[in-house]
Amino acid sequence: MTAASGPTVAPGSRIERLDPAIDALIPRDAYVEKLADGFAWTEGPIWRREKGGYLLFSDAPNNTIWRYRDGEPVTIYLRPAGYVGPGDPPGRELGSNGLTTDAQGRLVIADHGNRQIARLREDSLWTKQPLATGYEGKRFNSPNDLIHRANGDLYFTDPPYGLRKLNEDPAKELPFNGVYRLTPSGVVTLLTKDLTFPNGIAISPDGNTLYVGMSDGQRPQIMAYDIQPDGTIANGRTFFDAAPLIQRVHGGWLDGMKVDAHGNLFATGPGGVLVLSPQGKHLGTIVTGDVTANCTFGGDGSTLYMTANHAIMRIHTSTKGLGF
Repeated sequence: MTAASGPTVAPGSRIERLDPAIDALIPRDAYVEKLADGFAWTEGPIWRREKGGYLLFSDAPNNTIWRYRDGEPVTIYLRPAGYVGPGDPPGRELGSNGLTTDAQGRLVIADHGNRQIARLREDSLWTKQPLATGYEGKRFNSPNDLIHRANGDLYFTDPPYGLRKLNEDPAKELPFNGVYRLTPSGVVTLLTKDLTFPNGIAISPDGNTLYVGMSDGQRPQIMAYDIQPDGTIANGRTFFDAAPLIQRVHGGWLDGMKVDAHGNLFATGPGGVLVLSPQGKHLGTIVTGDVTANCTFGGDGSTLYMTANHAIMRIHTSTKGLGF
C-alpha cells in the first residue's frame, strides 16, 4: 500500500449538491482526500478514540485489519483478521468485514472468513472470542456489517458474500440471508429473512429505527424498520430506492452506512456516499471517484472516513457523527 502525502484530492471526486440542505452538512469548500491506497478491497472502517485516535479498517481479500493515523505509515493491526485454516479456504473474502466497538470499547468483528461474530481480546494474546456462530444449529453465511444499540444488543446482516458461489455454494447451510439481533447474554434472534442481499446496517439517533441496505441490482433499497420494545422489528418499508440512481450512475451498489447526530444517513451507493435526510430525501452525493464500500465518522466527529475500493479517503463535514 502507499500513503498519500498531505491533503491529496482524490481523482474524480466532487460534491454533488442536489438540495440546499446539504450545505449545512458538507461545507462548500470541502473536498475528498485520498489517504492511502494499494489494498485489495477496503471495508468496515471504525474510529478508535484511545491513544490520540486512529482508524481501523478491513481488507477482506487480504485477511487483514489495518490501522491508519495521520503522519504515520499504515500498519497491520491484525492478521489473519478472519479465516485461520486449516485446509482449503472456504470463500472469496477470508478476512473481517464490518467492525464496531461495544460499550467497553472492545473491538467486535463481523468475521466473514470464519462465519461468525467475534470479539477481539486486545492484549498479549490477541485472541478472538466467538459471540455467535449460527442460527438454530446452522452456520451463518458470512456476517457482513454490525451495529450496537444503546442497550447492548448487536444487530447484524448475514449475506453470502464470503462464500465462493454465494447463494449456490454447497457450504451455505441457511436457505436465506438474514438480519439478526444478538443480545449481551448471547441469544440470537432472526429479525427478517425477507431481504435478498442485506448488507449495511444502522440505527437512528433515538434508537427506534433500524436501517438495512440491500446490495441487490434488482432491488437496490434501504429499508427502515421500527424497533419494538422487545428488540424485534416491525413495519418494514422502503426508506430510499436507489434504482433510478443506479440506472443513471455506473459504479457502486448500496453497502455500508452511518448516521449523524441529527439522523441524516450517509450511505455508500452509486457514485460514492449518498447523503439522505431523516425522511429519506437524497440531498446530494460525496462522489469519491471510485466504488465505495463503507464509511464512518472519526476525529472529533466531523470527519467522514470512507473505504473506496483499493483506498481509504476522508472529507471534513459540518455535522458530527452519532455518539460524538
